[in-house]
Amino acid sequence: MTRNLFGTDGVRGTANREPMTAETALRLGMATGYFFRRGNHRHTVVIGKDTRLSGYMLEPALTAGFTAMGVDVVLLGPLPTPAVATLTRSLRADLGVMISASHNPFEDNGIKLFGPDGFKLSDEDEATIEHHMRNGLEAHRAAPSALGRARRLDDALGRYNEFTKATFPRGLRLDGLKIVIDCANGAAYKVAPSVLWELGAEVVPIGVAPDGFNINLHCGSLAPEAMRTQVVAHGADLGIALDGDADRLVLCDESGAMVDGDQVMALIARAWAKSGKLAGGGVVATVMSNLGLERFLAGEGLTLHRTQVGDRYVLEKMRADGFNLGGEQSGHIILADYCTTGDGLVAALQVLAALLESGRPASEVLRLFTPLPQTLRNVRMAAGANGAVLAAPAVRAAIAAGEARLAASGRLLIRPSGTEPLVRVMAEGEDAALVGDVVDAIAEAIEGAAATA
Repeated sequence: MTRNLFGTDGVRGTANREPMTAETALRLGMATGYFFRRGNHRHTVVIGKDTRLSGYMLEPALTAGFTAMGVDVVLLGPLPTPAVATLTRSLRADLGVMISASHNPFEDNGIKLFGPDGFKLSDEDEATIEHHMRNGLEAHRAAPSALGRARRLDDALGRYNEFTKATFPRGLRLDGLKIVIDCANGAAYKVAPSVLWELGAEVVPIGVAPDGFNINLHCGSLAPEAMRTQVVAHGADLGIALDGDADRLVLCDESGAMVDGDQVMALIARAWAKSGKLAGGGVVATVMSNLGLERFLAGEGLTLHRTQVGDRYVLEKMRADGFNLGGEQSGHIILADYCTTGDGLVAALQVLAALLESGRPASEVLRLFTPLPQTLRNVRMAAGANGAVLAAPAVRAAIAAGEARLAASGRLLIRPSGTEPLVRVMAEGEDAALVGDVVDAIAEAIEGAAATA
């Protein structure tokens, strides 16, 4: 069986357009409920969401689908994606659902699924759910007396708050630190400032006034300028910017200089290795991570293991080979001792712990290596055109020429996005000018092919 509906991170699209319609969400709820309906116990799903307007459409549609199959629904309200994964396990639910398009604008939305262990589903499970959506669900509807019930969990936020604080080293406090936290007007707009304040920090919250339309708008991890400005203006010690569902973060130091996920992984890896906490003797990251990270880890006696892009592939490698630290350059950091998926707030607390233990400012602690010049361009095109564009002779020729120019001094990565209609062109090497020229030439070839596709 193949997957057509699911991408690299669940189902995603423009709200109220297929596949992000109430009709498809209803059927997805029915198919997923049927897939997880095993045994004779009363089945339960927990559903969380971010702050997008379309969540009000998708949440009741999914609820209807699950209850139609006899599955009880626990509604969490706006909470980060990792909170849904965590509460799925702690509530002993059969599955969890997060309604979010992560860092995308409010017009988009998505549906992510978690199994009872809090981990995202495998490709095979998603393919089976798609098969059920197309074949004979009607015969498996619950009897009138066996329909599911829906209720809200009033203390969901409090439960996640306490879980998150428990990941911070015992005996440490954030007293004396001033922190700017940008919640992207998203799922963590309540819980993230509360956690930092309760641990003792002076908190400057921004991006905490969601209105259904402003999630990720000029704020959050993809637009960190507001965070940087506020850090400098308030004389803060650190800036933290989350994305819409708070499963990733980027940071800035006290001067406003940015810190990406590669530097975060380097910091946590060294701290955990010194304390004997790092498992597997290294870190798992994607092909997007900078070569500077790989060289830094090697200098620490650690290895970097690369996967294809997508946190699910990072996690698969971590689980298969016993690593407890992995992530993406974008700031999706997976700390397997605590979480089954990326958690921006938990990762930030590990960084803050390292800062406190060092007694030095963030500018001295958060830059452990000098990144090699790396250029990334995203080339947009019509939906579904990625394959044809990348197969165009002019594009293939441009890619071959770029590889030849970089030779052994760098690397080239061309990949279609799994969540948006675009192709990402990335090059990395010792010579910044050469890297930029190679990316420009390939991007122009792709744009030309897309215009005629």
